[in-house]
Amino acid sequence: MRLLFATAMVIASLTACAKPIAAETAKAAAAKPAPLPVADAIAKPAAGSPEARAIDALHKVNPDLKVDHAAAAPLPGFRELIVAGQTLYVSDDGRYVLQGNLYDVAAKKDVSQSAMATLRREELAKVPASQRIVFAPAKPKYTVSVFTDIQCGYCQKLHSQIAQYNAQGIAIEYLAFPRMGLASDDFSQMEAVWCSADRGKALTEAKNGRRINAPRCTNPVAMEYNLGQRLGLAGTPMIVAPNGMAAPGYLDPTRLRQWLDAMATQ
Repeated sequence: MRLLFATAMVIASLTACAKPIAAETAKAAAAKPAPLPVADAIAKPAAGSPEARAIDALHKVNPDLKVDHAAAAPLPGFRELIVAGQTLYVSDDGRYVLQGNLYDVAAKKDVSQSAMATLRREELAKVPASQRIVFAPAKPKYTVSVFTDIQCGYCQKLHSQIAQYNAQGIAIEYLAFPRMGLASDDFSQMEAVWCSADRGKALTEAKNGRRINAPRCTNPVAMEYNLGQRLGLAGTPMIVAPNGMAAPGYLDPTRLRQWLDAMATQ
């Protein structure tokens, strides 16, 4: 039963670098400046409400679970919850739990993606431009948020084509996701990138294999890593459209523009 509620590793897309299964984050050096805080989970619902019963049911299995979304599910008699980037459906009496995507056969769509897209859109709106590394044309048609890792091959490929993305009218706003965890050299190097005087130049150099040296500073790398996990990141790069939908891994500049055009019509 506990396996239902563990943060499961999702099989990576063929166009994304998978997250490692290794234990993460607790070993981050105490001498480092404190990371920026992670946003709290949702406000506690009214006692006795279906949402409260659903959350209580999960807490009976694991009291440490943090719920980021709780609302009526498209499936009658169930609540839809998002926990650690996973969508769960809990019966209104709290007895049954379903895990995974929910498909509306009549509408021919994955309705479980709607809540996750809304969560992504709302949470990413809280991350200011000052905490991102931005590569943008003068007048972008679209702006995407991209969770990136300096050691990921597909992230490096995407970054090598920044000029082409910008030529397609796409602004790229990077957020940090060091896949090897918060105790890794990957994490330390991404902190150095975000603490550099010229973060754009430092990111380019890091993705070209150069080590970055910069004074330590308060930075959002740990916060953005945790945020990526909450938003269902399965691998990098995770490209998020303005409507909160996530692309299936790396897309070249032409395909990304086509995907964004399609998203804009929905």
